[in-house]
Amino acid sequence: MLTLTTLDLLLAINEGELIEETISTLLSSPQLVIFFKKFPNLNKSLQKNIPDWQQTLQQRIKDAIIPVLLAEEFQLYQQIAITEAAVFYRQLPQLVEKLQQIQSPFANDAYTLYETLSQHSHAGHMLFIQRWRSSLILQVTKFHRILLEQEKDQLLAELQKRLELTSSLNPIFNENDRAAGRLWDMSKGQLHLAAYKISLITQYAEFLRQQSELEKLAQLLGRNQTAKSIPKDSSVLEAFPKIERMPDTVPEQINGLQQGDDILRLLPTELVMLGIKDLEYDFYRRLIEKKLLTYRLQGDNWQTKTVLKPVIHHGNEEQPRGPFIACVDTSGSMGGFNERCAKAFCLALMRIALADNRQCHIILFSTEIIHYDLTSQDGLTQIVHFLGQTFRGGTDLAFCLKTVTEKMKESIWRNADAVVISDFIAQRLPEELIHQIQNLQQHQKHRFHAVSLSNYGKPGIMRIFDHIWRFDTGITSRLLRRWQH
Repeated sequence: MLTLTTLDLLLAINEGELIEETISTLLSSPQLVIFFKKFPNLNKSLQKNIPDWQQTLQQRIKDAIIPVLLAEEFQLYQQIAITEAAVFYRQLPQLVEKLQQIQSPFANDAYTLYETLSQHSHAGHMLFIQRWRSSLILQVTKFHRILLEQEKDQLLAELQKRLELTSSLNPIFNENDRAAGRLWDMSKGQLHLAAYKISLITQYAEFLRQQSELEKLAQLLGRNQTAKSIPKDSSVLEAFPKIERMPDTVPEQINGLQQGDDILRLLPTELVMLGIKDLEYDFYRRLIEKKLLTYRLQGDNWQTKTVLKPVIHHGNEEQPRGPFIACVDTSGSMGGFNERCAKAFCLALMRIALADNRQCHIILFSTEIIHYDLTSQDGLTQIVHFLGQTFRGGTDLAFCLKTVTEKMKESIWRNADAVVISDFIAQRLPEELIHQIQNLQQHQKHRFHAVSLSNYGKPGIMRIFDHIWRFDTGITSRLLRRWQH
């Protein structure tokens, strides 16, 4: 079967240029121009989709079915193109008639040439073939444009839906260009979300804005990061002061007797000679000869000397921020205002994860475990389902933490931070589980955070956490926050 790609190859039609032209027309459509003036940070994300569009259009051309009449005309062209001039002129009347039968756009031109080419020359033969080839190229190009126009309309319709979805969520997740880009990527395949489901995200975003302390708490937890001392590759010579003992001696303490001329350190027996007239001249002689007995005072002479030593400097390198694993208590005691706070807090973690290019995984625990991956390709659907959950049931914190420790063994969750959002009114944790968590904290550098929404949490449970973040949801604190807000 003759394909459109084969036809392009035989007629030397550049389908790449046609695809580029279609994409350029798509990008210059008024809807997109207006949108990107309003949200310029999404323009870069849209540009990343161009290779996918090119591949889609190429596949559409590859899968296209050639119209029967066009395929028949091209096969007829191939037969005539290789015939000799004499044979061509003998078959020309039948050829013109055949072209009229298949309603070829070239039929009228072929009839005109048939009446004009009376000398049966080789040049006339080549002119006919060239004109026919040009007609076929025009027909195939027109067919291309029809196909690509259909695909462009479909792409534009999909883009308009994605733009509508993204524009409604962009004020919520627009932390930076990376977050905007990931939001744009997540919008693909999420066009089935109804407006009332999107409004659920908007409602919790507004609630989070009202609870500014809760949002600040999420920011503190999300930006919390440890530093590690890293030695630099090369060393440098630096000057260091060094105190050294010199061979010279200085007066410090009596260390014996010696002969000399130091009057201040003469022994008393030597001074007695000055009082005896017969020995006075002998005293002066020994003084000149430096043979008087004196005390010997001796000590070490320490001096500061500057020396050069090679030094390797260390820099504080921030540890990479890992994924979030947020464990949300969905027991009955977490209903009402606590439930809204827990959901809004997870929405804030999702915003941070999108901005920092991290993963955000939610584990709901009561008597069973439910998983939500908020940064996956269908993350918008996941967050809508999560926000629509109702909190009721018991509290099995141990089973949840056991699930987290197992998950942290996977390479994809390296450097993950676990965040438990609960009132911590639960049973004691098994010693084996506590040892597993401590091992992850000490050797794997995982961090476990607690976000306590109650003042009645059991201290024995909360001792295992690296950080405890408290948010009082009592009626008094709520009224105070509302008054301050």
